[in-house]
Amino acid sequence: MDHAPAVRLPHYTPTDQAEILGDGPDPFGVADTGLTFLPKEIHFGIKRHDRLIAHTGLLELPLSIGPLTTKVIGVGGVAVAPDVRGQGLARRVLTTALTHARTLGPHHALLFCRPPLTPFYEYLGWHTLTVNVHVEQPQGTVLMPLRTMWTPLREDAEWPDGEVRLLSYPM
Repeated sequence: MDHAPAVRLPHYTPTDQAEILGDGPDPFGVADTGLTFLPKEIHFGIKRHDRLIAHTGLLELPLSIGPLTTKVIGVGGVAVAPDVRGQGLARRVLTTALTHARTLGPHHALLFCRPPLTPFYEYLGWHTLTVNVHVEQPQGTVLMPLRTMWTPLREDAEWPDGEVRLLSYPM
């Protein structure tokens, strides 16, 4: 096992995603939610022997928490090729992406995941939100059916109290 570094990618295309996860119809297992997701704008990946094997994407998004309107860094598209899982690649690419996210201004990062992935993100220091989270969709505002998790991007950042509304499509 080598230790290829996680690096910022100049782009991330559907072909890149298929290189990691294959070209199946539901690579992240969330198609049944019916949600429309935004593409990420900043991408990090790990390549091994010229093959992309891991990815994480970032996107700055507006949201409200109770009466507070702020921005978060949305984290999404976390992917590791099935044949190289269990080698710490997701942790490495996430750590590099979050290091960059800390330079962008918002105090928190946010992600949505399927419940079976919650223990993995908790192990990495993420916290589960226990309040309702609403997101924008083509038909209007809907309740997020996936688990919502956050992590601080500043040492003293705490998550404010109140219901959460992502003022955009989810990432």
